Amino acid sequence: MPLYTPGLHILATFAAPAAALRNAEACRTFFDAQVLAFNLEKVGEAYHVFAGDETGAGGFTAVLALTESHLSIHTWPEYGLATFDVFLSNFRRDNSAAVRGIYAATLAFFEGTEHTKTEVRR
Repeated sequence: MPLYTPGLHILATFAAPAAALRNAEACRTFFDAQVLAFNLEKVGEAYHVFAGDETGAGGFTAVLALTESHLSIHTWPEYGLATFDVFLSNFRRDNSAAVRGIYAATLAFFEGTEHTKTEVRR
């Protein structure tokens, strides 16, 4: 029986401008475009915007459930930080390039600077 490798999971923390880390609607539009660009299938999503403080809008959490698995982001604009992860299954095709592409596009979209990145081969 051949060895099956379920997929690639990237977990990362990056710095980004506070304004980008507050804009859940722009992130929703961006994530939807990534789903289309990488020929993925979204089966559910949750976005939650946290109440702001005296400096303005709070951060947000977004999780997209995909038939291939998921992607998520959690933002802390008051600290200029976000955590992000994306895992795509290799069930029908090798999605490693898509995982790396989504991560790179996300960094670019948020004008992020990578603090940490871990690649886990499942």
